[in-house]
This record gives sequence, C-alpha cells and structure tokens, in this order.
Amino acid sequence: MQFYNAASARILIVDDEPIIALGLEEMLVDAGFTIAAVVHKISNALAVIESGGCDAAIIDANLAGVSANPAASALAERGLPFIVLSGYSREQLAGDFPGAHFMQKPFRPAQLIHAVSAMVLKRQASSG
Repeated sequence: MQFYNAASARILIVDDEPIIALGLEEMLVDAGFTIAAVVHKISNALAVIESGGCDAAIIDANLAGVSANPAASALAERGLPFIVLSGYSREQLAGDFPGAHFMQKPFRPAQLIHAVSAMVLKRQASSG
C-alpha cells in the first residue's frame, strides 16, 4: 500500500538495534518509501545528513547509551523533518529534541507510516 508521493522521499533510519532497524526499513519500503540509509551510529547518521543524502529521518532517541540529539540538530539545521522514536516518554527526554515529531515505542506500524507520510507531504508542499 503506497501513501501519498512517498517514492520520491529518501528516508534515513538511525537505530542501534538491527532487528528494529530492519523492521522499520521493511515497513517503509512496503509503504513505497525509498531508504537513504540504515545506520546504527551518530557518526554515520551525520555523514548521511551532511552529504545531503536524505529528505527525512526516523531516529531512535538513544543509541546504545548515546543521545541521538546531534543527528536531530543536524537535521533541524538543514530544515529536514524527522521523527524521534523512543521507549522513553517525551517528558523523560527533557526537551532533548525540540520541534521533533515524537513517537513512543511500541507503536502501530500504520501510525508510523501515517506520520512519515504526513511529514514528507508537508515538506514537499513547503518546498514545492
């Protein structure tokens, strides 16, 4: 099932859990999105973001005990939309990701696909 004009959006997935990252990738591909990259470390995420290799991102808030805030900041600086996934509540993250769309784990796949689709559509509308 394809949503909106998803095929033109390159999504970066940043998650330190390979099984979760693979699940996210399969979910997004099935919905018609293009995967820019799947990375497990902040340094790799920053490289993709700085190269202009993505249009939007899904990032896990905590990567093996390291905050993903540097990736979120790099995305925000470039005006790229992103969703922060976390087992923690927004309140527990204490404002680490201002302006981000936040989804608490566990989430329903349809909920994530809808959020990514809306995020991509909004960006396409504002830049088109």
